[in-house]
Amino acid sequence: MIDPQVRRELRLLKGYATLTTIILGALAVSAYRQDAPRGRFSEIDVERINVVEPDGKLRLVISNRPRSIGPIYKGQPFGYAGGSRPGMIFFNDEGTENGGLTFTGQRGSDGRYRASSHFAFDQFDQDQVLYFSYNDENGRRRLGLNIVDRVDANVANIYDMVAERDSIERMTDTVARAQAMRRWQAPRNGQPLAAPRVFVGRDVNRAAVVTLSDPSGRPRLRLMVDSSGTAGLEFLDASGTVTARLPEGRRQE
Repeated sequence: MIDPQVRRELRLLKGYATLTTIILGALAVSAYRQDAPRGRFSEIDVERINVVEPDGKLRLVISNRPRSIGPIYKGQPFGYAGGSRPGMIFFNDEGTENGGLTFTGQRGSDGRYRASSHFAFDQFDQDQVLYFSYNDENGRRRLGLNIVDRVDANVANIYDMVAERDSIERMTDTVARAQAMRRWQAPRNGQPLAAPRVFVGRDVNRAAVVTLSDPSGRPRLRLMVDSSGTAGLEFLDASGTVTARLPEGRRQE
């Protein structure tokens, strides 16, 4: 028979063990609370950072190339796999990609280099409509600000469009595939899938250019200072033919 004193001490030990377990559990949970103390680091090496909402939806991904994310629509991957976009990718309130900052640059074994930087903002449920770009093929470079019209998301969203395109590309009948792709690329409800409207920048001929295009993406007015420093203004028709030029007789570069 257990002595009453021993029984009391055992009860105390059991109570102590239970209380200790509760306290440790509470401390473990509090470590993950939003109001937990912030960490401070002098330096950190990381391959990827995901910034998420309380419900887990992505808002920002910062990553190297191998761990970079592919396109995401409402939390669902589509289009192509990750691993090709080092930089930062932004996401809207629905967990859909809506822009980002990416960059590359390397010299090949032949001594030639390729480099690019891209800072883009996407239309809702669509692709980029405002972006800054730099593309350089061993000195042949184009850089500037671009504004693009996209088909309205209510007419065609990017997820369905990409799924439709991927389905067409899997067709084995080459003639039928080409016909289907032409239909896919055609305007929807009179709206082109994408139409460049404004370019302000520097072209591959080293000219400073402002190009304004019509709703179908056809250049209609071009303001230019060419590589020799000569300024000019050109008006174009829908076929791309220059109909007027100021000053008159100015050579088209």
